Amino acid sequence: MVNFSRIEKRWQDKWEKSKIFKVKEDSKKKKFYCLEMFPYPSGSGLHMGHALNYTIGDIYARFKRMSGLNVLYPMGYDSLGLPAENAAIKAKTHPKKFTNNSVNNFIKQQKSLGLSYDWDRMISTCTPEYYRWNQYFFLKFLENGLAYRKKASVNWCPKCSTVLANEQVHDGKCWRHKDIEVEIKQLEQWFIKTTKYADELLDMVDDLQWPDRIKAMQKNWIGKSYGTEIDFEINGEKWPIFTTRPDTIYGVTFIVISAQHPRLMEIVTKEQKKDIEKLLKKIKSTSEKDIEELEKEGAFTGAYAVNPVNGEKVPVYAGNFVVAEYGCGMVMAVPAHDQRDFEFAKKYKIPIKIVISPSDYELNPTKMSRAYVDDGNMINSGEFDGDSNRDAMEGITKYLAKKKQGRKALQYKLKDWLISRQRYWGTPIPVIYCDKCGIVPVPEKDLPVKLPEKVEFGKGNPLETNKSFVDVKCPKCKSSARRETDTMDTFFDSSWYFLRYSDPKNNKLPFDKKKSDYWMPVDQYIGGAEHACMHLIYARFFTKALRDLGFVKIDEPFTRLFNQGMLHGEDGFVMSKSRGNVALPEEVSKKYGIDTARLFLVSVASPDKDVQWSEKGIEGSSKFIKKIIAYFENLKPGKSSKKIESKLNKTIKEMTQDIENFRYNLAVIKLRKLFDSFEDSISKDAAEKFLKLLHPFCPHITEELWEKIGNKPFISLEKWPKYDEKKIDENLEKQEQQIEKLTEDINNIVRLVKEKQKQEMKKAFVYVLPQEKQLYSENSEAIKKKTGLEISICAVNDKDKHDPENKSKKAKPGKPAIYLE
Repeated sequence: MVNFSRIEKRWQDKWEKSKIFKVKEDSKKKKFYCLEMFPYPSGSGLHMGHALNYTIGDIYARFKRMSGLNVLYPMGYDSLGLPAENAAIKAKTHPKKFTNNSVNNFIKQQKSLGLSYDWDRMISTCTPEYYRWNQYFFLKFLENGLAYRKKASVNWCPKCSTVLANEQVHDGKCWRHKDIEVEIKQLEQWFIKTTKYADELLDMVDDLQWPDRIKAMQKNWIGKSYGTEIDFEINGEKWPIFTTRPDTIYGVTFIVISAQHPRLMEIVTKEQKKDIEKLLKKIKSTSEKDIEELEKEGAFTGAYAVNPVNGEKVPVYAGNFVVAEYGCGMVMAVPAHDQRDFEFAKKYKIPIKIVISPSDYELNPTKMSRAYVDDGNMINSGEFDGDSNRDAMEGITKYLAKKKQGRKALQYKLKDWLISRQRYWGTPIPVIYCDKCGIVPVPEKDLPVKLPEKVEFGKGNPLETNKSFVDVKCPKCKSSARRETDTMDTFFDSSWYFLRYSDPKNNKLPFDKKKSDYWMPVDQYIGGAEHACMHLIYARFFTKALRDLGFVKIDEPFTRLFNQGMLHGEDGFVMSKSRGNVALPEEVSKKYGIDTARLFLVSVASPDKDVQWSEKGIEGSSKFIKKIIAYFENLKPGKSSKKIESKLNKTIKEMTQDIENFRYNLAVIKLRKLFDSFEDSISKDAAEKFLKLLHPFCPHITEELWEKIGNKPFISLEKWPKYDEKKIDENLEKQEQQIEKLTEDINNIVRLVKEKQKQEMKKAFVYVLPQEKQLYSENSEAIKKKTGLEISICAVNDKDKHDPENKSKKAKPGKPAIYLE
C-alpha cells in the first residue's frame, strides 16, 4: 500500500528546507515569468476547481525550469475588498483577523498541492507594506493629472447611510436591509484617467498573444466609434450631443438626457419636478448591465432643445436607459430610424418624422410597426433631400462645422475608472481636505496612511466612525482638516501586483527598476476569461502609465495569456461551495494522493476546456500511478531495445511541444503509451528520462522514484530530456500502431460476441500476410497481455492453419483477419 501522504509531506518539507524554487536575477540566464492571477483568499478555502488552475501553472513552471530557464513563479493574495469585509461582519470578527486566517489557510492548502512557488516573494495586498505603494502610485497619478475628482452617480442606502456596490443591490433593495429601497445619489468621487490611453489600449490589442475572444472583448469594451458632436441649445446654453448618425438630424423629435446626469435638475421645470423624482426613485442601480435590462422609461423635464439645422424645438426627456458617462450623457432621438427611440416614442406619444426613405416603397409614420434602420435616400432634410444617407453623413457634418454648430468627433465606450469606495477594507485614499488649502495630498514621507483597527460597522462609512483617523492637521497650513474616508477599488491593488513580485521586500520603493526590467513582462499569465475587461484593461493601463512616469520600460504587462476551463462537480454544475458539490484537496490527497489528482485534472480534456470531476476517472489515474510505482520498485536496469529507444525519443519530441502549447491531455496520453511499451528491463537512462517527463504532472512520486533508482535529490532541478532524432525509427512506430490496431480489433470482436451471443472467448487466431508474420509473432505476448486471450499467429499461406470459417481470405497488408474460439 503506497502511503501518498507520507511521500507528499516528505518532499514538500525538503523543497521548503532547501528553498529549491527560490530565484534571483541572473543576467547570464534567460528568464521566464510564469504567473496565475492571484486569488481572493475566501474563508471557505480551496477546492479542486482552484487546484486545476494552480496545477496548470505549476506544470508549466516546472517544465520551463527543467528547460534551463530562470523561472519566476510567485504567489500572493488579493486580500482587500468587500467580500472579506462582508464575511467578517457576518462572522462577527474584524476583517484583518478574518483575512489573515484565510490567507494562512490558503498557503497551507496550496503547499499541499505541491506547487513550486518561490514562497519568499509572497505578497498580501491587505498589509501596509503593500498598500502604501497603492497610495504612492495614486499620488504620482494625482501629480501628473491622471487622478481627479468629480460628481458621479452612486447607489445609496438611507438606512446604512453608505454607498453600495452594484453587487450589493438586490432587486432595487439593500442587501443588508431587504425592506429599504436604494436611492441614486450624486457624490464627489475619485477617478483615474484611463481614457487618456484609450487609443494605445486599442491599437496594441492585436499584438498580444492572447485568445481571440479576449482580444475581441477588450476591443468592444474600449468601443471606439467615429461620429459627429452636435450642439443643441437648451435654455440659451449649448449642450453637445454625440451621434454616429448625423444623417438623421432632421428626424430628431426629442432629446433624452440620462436620469443619472449630474446636471439633470438644472433643466427640470417646477411643474415637472415630481415626475422626474418619481422616475429617479425607480432607478435602483448604477450598473450598466442593470440599465440595459430595465424597461425603457422616461419623464418630460419641461425643457426644450433647439435643433441647429432647422430651429425646431424638441422636448427633452429624462430616460433610464442612457448611461451618464457615455458621450455627454444625452442622445438625440430619431424614432423613425432607431428601434429603441421608436418604442419610446410610441410609449410616450411623441411624433415620428421620416427622413430616410427606401427606394422601392414609401413609409407612413402613422402605420409603421418598427423603425426603418436600413440605407436609403434623404427626404424632409432641406438641401440634403435626394442624397443617399451615406453621403449625407459627411455633408451634414461639414454643414454643421461651417456654422460652428457641430464637429467630427471620436467617442469611446471606455470610461474613466471610478476608484472611490465608501467602505472600510481597502486602501485609504491619501488625501486631506482643508477649508483653506482645498485638496491636499498626503506627503510621501507620511505613507502609508494605515487603516485604523477601531471602527464601527453598519453606521455609514466605517472609517468615519474613527475620529482620530478623520481629524488631522493640514500638511500645508497646519490648521484643522479632514482626512479622505473613501478607500480604493481593489482593482487598483491587482493592477500592478505582478511588478511587486520582482522586488517584494523593498521598503524604499515599490520595486527596483533593474529587477523589474529583468523579470518583466510576465511571459505566461494564467487565469479566468471573466477578467477579460476589468482586471486586464486596468493592468494594461497601469503598465502604460507607469512607463510614461519612468517606472518601467515595457508597453504591455502580459505577453501570453491562457484561460483555463472550469471544473464541474459530479452533478454537472461548476464546482462551488454554495452548491455543495466540491471535492476538497485534503480528502482527495488522503484517498488517492495529490499527484493522482493533478494527473487526472489535466488528462480528461485540454486545460482550456471544462472538466468534470469523476471518482471513476480519478481511480483510473490512481491505477496508472500505482503501476508506475510497482514497475520502478522491481526495476533492474539493463539495456533498452531499439523499439523502446525509438518510442522514448519520439515521446520526448512530441511531449515537449504538447506541454509548450498547453496540450497537457495529449502529453499524458503519450506518456501512458510510452509506459505501456516498457519491457521488463529498460536502461537506467530511459527510466530517468521517463521520470523527468512525468515530473511536472506528478512531482512528489517522481522525486521519490528518482531517489529510489539511485539519484540524488532533486528531480525538480534536473534538465528536461532532449530527444535524438536518429533514434526515432518511423518503421518501428508504424509497426507498433499495427499491433495496437490488431489488439483493439480483437477486443472489439470479443465485446460484440459477449453482448450478442453471451459467449466467453478463449483463443484468437490471427491470419497475416507471410512477410508480416515475424512482426506479429514477436508481439504475440504483448497482444495476449492486452486481450487476455491465447494468441495464435498464422500466415495466410500456412497449409496446417486452423481456419474453419475461411477468414484468412480477408487479410490485407497491415490488417490481419481474426477468428475467435
